[in-house]
Amino acid sequence: MTTPPDPHNPGTPDDPNAGGTPPPSYPPPGSYPPPESTPPQGGGSYPPPGSYPPPGSPPPGTPPPGSPPPPPGGGYGQPGQPGPGYGQPGGDPGYGQPAGGYGQPAGGYGQPAGGYGSPGAPGAPGNYGTAAFGAPPPAQFSIGEAISYGWNRYKENAVSWIVIILISLVVSGLIGWLNNVSSDYGRIFWISALFGIISTIVGYIFQGAYARGALDETSGAKPSIGRFFEVNIGAVIITAFLVGLGTAIGLILLIIPGIVFAFLAYWSLTFVVDRDLDPIAGIKASFSVISKNAGPLFLLALAVIGLNIVGAILCLVGLLVTLPVTMIATNYAYRYFTGGLIAPIGAPGGVAPPPYPPNPQY
Repeated sequence: MTTPPDPHNPGTPDDPNAGGTPPPSYPPPGSYPPPESTPPQGGGSYPPPGSYPPPGSPPPGTPPPGSPPPPPGGGYGQPGQPGPGYGQPGGDPGYGQPAGGYGQPAGGYGQPAGGYGSPGAPGAPGNYGTAAFGAPPPAQFSIGEAISYGWNRYKENAVSWIVIILISLVVSGLIGWLNNVSSDYGRIFWISALFGIISTIVGYIFQGAYARGALDETSGAKPSIGRFFEVNIGAVIITAFLVGLGTAIGLILLIIPGIVFAFLAYWSLTFVVDRDLDPIAGIKASFSVISKNAGPLFLLALAVIGLNIVGAILCLVGLLVTLPVTMIATNYAYRYFTGGLIAPIGAPGGVAPPPYPPNPQY
């Protein structure tokens, strides 16, 4: 009995001279490729000559004689752990291919479990870094940490703070003395009112100066005396006036609305000085951030008031310490809840905060 002739090859195994072309010795007839299959592009038979090792050759993946031993975990120069392969005990049809496909480790080439760079919790495998800049720190806000930060910053630059506070006291005292002399101790009303306006405006300017200094401290810089006054004086005066007006109106309306307004508008000057906002935008920003974090910030406000009361009791000398410490502490909280820069203690001076990204709380 003879095998029917192959339509693609006139020769048959039984008649090696038929068609003039003897069959290949490897692979066995009919094993590869199947009948009626499409030959590979580029012509020629499949598999190409020389693609399989000749009989008696070393198994694929064996290093040449005299070469260093292959690295552990897989065939020589091949990724992954190869299967038994052709010519090895227990060989399979893979002909030396690693498990999972030619040249591919099991589970797909280069695909670590879980997906590379897939989203997940900060610090989880496949996630780059932590939250983007501008997001609040992951740790819970601590009032003690804020006050401790203010104290440590104050110690590094106490002289500048003491000098700026003494300047404000001297200027205010001088304006008051001129008022008394010029208005005959308040008997000339219009002169007294004029000096009262001047004293209020000067007080607003010093409020902006304190905000500027506290912001620099949280940025890691040590503000000089001149640096305190590098603010938009017009915007500072208008902002402080609007906050004072709103507080006064609220105090008239049964007191509590004034306290609430003053609390929510506390960072208005800070926003204006730090981000160069206009007065209305600064007040809105302060309301937005403080209202969303009212619980911890209310407790911080109570701690600040208590510390300054203690400073005032100590013959007012204690205010030279408690005022700067509490100002820096509240600006620490401001940067914390708005995602701004908080320089670590001991950072070199002159560090300026980077541009602020859009913040979800503001």
